[in-house]
Amino acid sequence: MDYYKEHEKQGFNQAKFVKVLGPIIIGAGPSGLAVAACLSQQGVPSLILEKNDCIASLWQQKTYDRLKLHLPKQFCELPLLGFPGDFPKYPTKGQFISYLESYASHFRIHPKFNQAVKTTEFDHIKGVWRVQTEELEYHSRWLIVATGENAEPVKPDIAGYEKFRGTILHTSEYKSGSKFKNQRVLVIGCGNSGMEVSLDLCRHNAIPHMVVRNTVHVLPREMFGMSTFGIAMALLKWLPLRLVDKFLLLVANFILGNTDHLGLKRPKTGPIELKNITGKTPVLDVGALSQIKSGKIKVMEGVKEVTRNGVKFMNGQEKKFDSIILATGYKSNVPTWLKGCDFFTKDGMPAPPFPDGWKGENGLYTVGFTRRGLLGTASDAVKTARDIGDQWKTIMENNKSCDSHVIILGRSW
Repeated sequence: MDYYKEHEKQGFNQAKFVKVLGPIIIGAGPSGLAVAACLSQQGVPSLILEKNDCIASLWQQKTYDRLKLHLPKQFCELPLLGFPGDFPKYPTKGQFISYLESYASHFRIHPKFNQAVKTTEFDHIKGVWRVQTEELEYHSRWLIVATGENAEPVKPDIAGYEKFRGTILHTSEYKSGSKFKNQRVLVIGCGNSGMEVSLDLCRHNAIPHMVVRNTVHVLPREMFGMSTFGIAMALLKWLPLRLVDKFLLLVANFILGNTDHLGLKRPKTGPIELKNITGKTPVLDVGALSQIKSGKIKVMEGVKEVTRNGVKFMNGQEKKFDSIILATGYKSNVPTWLKGCDFFTKDGMPAPPFPDGWKGENGLYTVGFTRRGLLGTASDAVKTARDIGDQWKTIMENNKSCDSHVIILGRSW
């Protein structure tokens, strides 16, 4: 353990603490791995604390089987190491996990697993971050929050949940539609997960109904044989954002048709502008829309109440269901463990807007909170590592200077 030293801390329960020479990184998902690799390139050691027993636990343990990357692989690479050349344009869940495992191995990243962080706060007297787990307390002058925007499932409180006699689960627990064959299933949520789960249920001969509570942008995953996201990124280099949004919607309406009459009303704000303002991602259609048009996926209005055998909707309808799947997304969990820090909002996101949310005070950094996917993660990781790397080099140079001074004094005596 060349990057930290173990000591005894006098006080409550004689608890041990560990002095970490480099940064402490919370989270071993793509964000944590990316910043650890970039720090390594800068010659800076680091320690990753991960609450689960594997890297990328969200991908490994809480995603459905048919999941693929929504964007082409070149937009999902972590810094310093790309995907294998033989991977398809849109890697599968298994391929992405394989890539992350290879990434960790390549950069010799070895997180400490099963280290759930209970509380973290900055000690203004000692000038260090104190990170408390069940077993130990870790101290470092730098803290990198890499738990991301999707740390915990969001489960809305809807009246009557406790009455329902069927199965209720979040998409974090959903693996395949094979268990729901011939069942009437209500999917609450119409983002990318809600659409894909509904499509998966169709393909396993279930009868999905999808709740659409708000407006939503649905775009084709590809336009003219090219990635919609790639086209948007290219156009934004030359054209104003709102003009790019108008172009995307014009082409989307041409390819997909008007989605309003399907119950999928578009927001007044364009898809990219809306993403930048709220973080709400447009749906990239991979086949669900055709199933909605054919009636195999039925679009429903908001839920008013869950009953013993089904659901009452806001429009007065009542239907029976065998299962309910919550495609209601995820949220940050930072407020539950980071204390005495106003850099994060109550929603667990950095208070400074993008692109200024990667660095706080007292050696605090964040990676993976840009609401811009893995491209944002890569950008944060590079900036954070360079900033800490500069500080590290200054510290090392000062230490060498001090050591040299001691040697000279020794000779003079």
